[in-house]
Amino acid sequence: MHSALLTWWLILCAAAASNVLIWIWSAQRLARSAAHYPSDHLATRRWLMLLSAGYVAGCAFRSVFPMVDVERMCLHHHWLSYIFIGRTVATVAELCFALQWTLLLREGRHRSGAAAFAARMIMPLIAVAEVFSWGAVTTSNYLLHAIENSLWTLAAALALAGFLSLHRTAAADAARFLKAACLCAGSYVVFMVTVDVPMYLTRWQAFPAGDGSLPLDEGLRTLIHRCMVVHEWSAWREDVPWLTLYFTVAVWISIALAHAPALGSTRKSQKK
Repeated sequence: MHSALLTWWLILCAAAASNVLIWIWSAQRLARSAAHYPSDHLATRRWLMLLSAGYVAGCAFRSVFPMVDVERMCLHHHWLSYIFIGRTVATVAELCFALQWTLLLREGRHRSGAAAFAARMIMPLIAVAEVFSWGAVTTSNYLLHAIENSLWTLAAALALAGFLSLHRTAAADAARFLKAACLCAGSYVVFMVTVDVPMYLTRWQAFPAGDGSLPLDEGLRTLIHRCMVVHEWSAWREDVPWLTLYFTVAVWISIALAHAPALGSTRKSQKK
């Protein structure tokens, strides 16, 4: 294995182990601070913690067994190195992450129409995005991946609008959280628009007409075959940035969401 690729994989494995420990510590911290939340908000925080466990576990699995789906490429010759398994794990983890944002926005739905709209729209958008993702993986069509990630970008933009609308009247602790949430959502939108979606469009345009798209039956067969082990750094280099951010920063955000302050309160209600 190329030394740079080995170093990257070892970093991902160390991050995966650390993230599991951080999640355990975070769950214990939430249990100790339960008295600080109203009962309905505490129930939501427990759900957020549980959903975070799904995202942490999914990203830990994919850190140890990284794969690039369309290319049917993986790092290890192992019985778990099947694109079908990796994509299934990713789908469950991503739905957990999207549901976390939805639950938080629902807390502020009575204060903001934008938050209410975002809370209603994020899960349907992500569900459709997952369908496009499976389509891209099955047919090896990069355009479908570009559409999938565009839908994720739209969902993040809606979340950003919802959080911005809540920030104007939020209580002090919620306002600080909302600033951080807006920064994360805004950074994600910028990254997707400038890096991720263009990457898939470039790959799609690089194929001649009629190439790069598998027939459905052949694509389905390759999903349940062990993927190709590739140890050249050049084959992974373009995917390393988004995979690294996905398995580190996004995981930390998912864990932190369980400790978000109540978003249903305002400055006025806090003073009362």
